Amino acid sequence: MGILNVTPDSFSGDGLIPSPPSPLPKGEGGIRAVEQAKEFLANGADILDVGGESTRPGSESVSADEELERVIPVIGAIAKEFPNALISIDTYKAKVAEETFKVGAHILNDVWGLRADPELAGIAAKYKVPVILMHNRSNPASVEVRAQLGNAYIGSEYQNLIEDVKHELLVSVELAVKAGIDESHIILDPGIGFGKTREHNLELINRLDEIRALGYPILLGTSRKSFIGFTLDLPADQRVEGTAATVAIGIARGADIVRVHDVKEMARVAKMTDAIVRSNL
Repeated sequence: MGILNVTPDSFSGDGLIPSPPSPLPKGEGGIRAVEQAKEFLANGADILDVGGESTRPGSESVSADEELERVIPVIGAIAKEFPNALISIDTYKAKVAEETFKVGAHILNDVWGLRADPELAGIAAKYKVPVILMHNRSNPASVEVRAQLGNAYIGSEYQNLIEDVKHELLVSVELAVKAGIDESHIILDPGIGFGKTREHNLELINRLDEIRALGYPILLGTSRKSFIGFTLDLPADQRVEGTAATVAIGIARGADIVRVHDVKEMARVAKMTDAIVRSNL
């Protein structure tokens, strides 16, 4: 899964909107997105994940209308240019999800696991799309900011990390099923970096097989995140090797989808890891 951030404040600095924000010429956002999508697809991406609101710790929320202004032209342009490409919409808002499904999005990627907007599960069920349910204990009050390394959560407490994450993911699964979403359409994401310390993130990756044992496909999103920066003492643009390590271990522990910025490099890591642990080449 290649990340297409239609934002000015992506933590990784790869947003398609200028920072500080300034209006793009009409159609420019779609053109930039199509160029990036073309590169991602050529380098091995299977899914293009489009998001119009940054989810980095400490980021500011945007309205559904502003989010739609960002993502609708991008999704429409990608769907027109690459009709066979799988597009996911990274949103927790029902209004945004529904409008993007109408113009070409195929998958819902919700960082709040259907808990932020009570109408979202019903929209996903209506359009019969796969849903990615992420675990999230984000709390802005527990964010620590360090120059160059980014923001991280330092105050999150768990009685039992793995069991707590499993339990809370299953709460999201229950919300999905009650709304009419088929269980075969459910994908789980342990929420690396969301309401978790560096140590929590490292443990979750190493024990990902215990989340996979719940019986659902797993998405792992570790790309360039601050726990890598804190471990290696490196800024976001120098975390490709650290990301590669997390992708390889994650796949070995059962990840089915990896969400990344550096598609070419991580597609190679995934292919090599699959050759070793899944023997599917």
